[in-house]
Amino acid sequence: MSKKEEQRKIKEEKQAVAKRREKRNALMVRIGAVILTPLVLVVLYQGLFTGPPALPPDTIGEADHVRGNPNAPVTLTVYADFQCPACLTEFDVIARAWPRIEDDVRLVYRYFPLDTHRFSFQAARFAEAAGLQGKFWEMHDMLFRNQQGWSFVEDPTLLFDALAEEIGLDLTQLHADIERDSVRAKIVSDQQGGVRAGVRSTPTLFINGRIVSNPQSPGALIDLIEEARSNG
Repeated sequence: MSKKEEQRKIKEEKQAVAKRREKRNALMVRIGAVILTPLVLVVLYQGLFTGPPALPPDTIGEADHVRGNPNAPVTLTVYADFQCPACLTEFDVIARAWPRIEDDVRLVYRYFPLDTHRFSFQAARFAEAAGLQGKFWEMHDMLFRNQQGWSFVEDPTLLFDALAEEIGLDLTQLHADIERDSVRAKIVSDQQGGVRAGVRSTPTLFINGRIVSNPQSPGALIDLIEEARSNG
């Protein structure tokens, strides 16, 4: 085989690989749409009849969980699922960037549990109930840091209880609060607001109400925050 023919063969193989990749990506998009569409319909249906008003990503309500500088010029709103592996990655990105951005950011966490994750709604209930004891962010961090431990068991309740005890929560009160209608309503309200804002997967990030591509590194997130701060 001549060198020219060899180069042509390599080029054809690369083109074939690219076509297969495009087909695979298109299939994943269709699968994602099939999975997410029922969730969107259910959330919107629930929003017609139950729960408090859903807030857009650039509006902070009294029930929201916020950390950082309350007077910061930049609002970073994260819609996430505690059982979502990609959300765990984004949690790590934010945590590593946090020392550099905390003075310039109000970080808002919004629940967006997906039906495809078996324990995500239960985890959200534990986090919201922990918030009633003033420990939302502590439970938020514990759920993400231990995600791989509780995601693959038959029933994660005992593990959730262990995490709750580790951060000093009253378990009797926690279990009572988990069953509150207001706890469920907050989670559903966050979902409603996310759907209306265009959330179709997790995690989805908004900076000052504008949806942004998920930063893949602390440096990328820092750049986004600095850009938003500069634009006022």
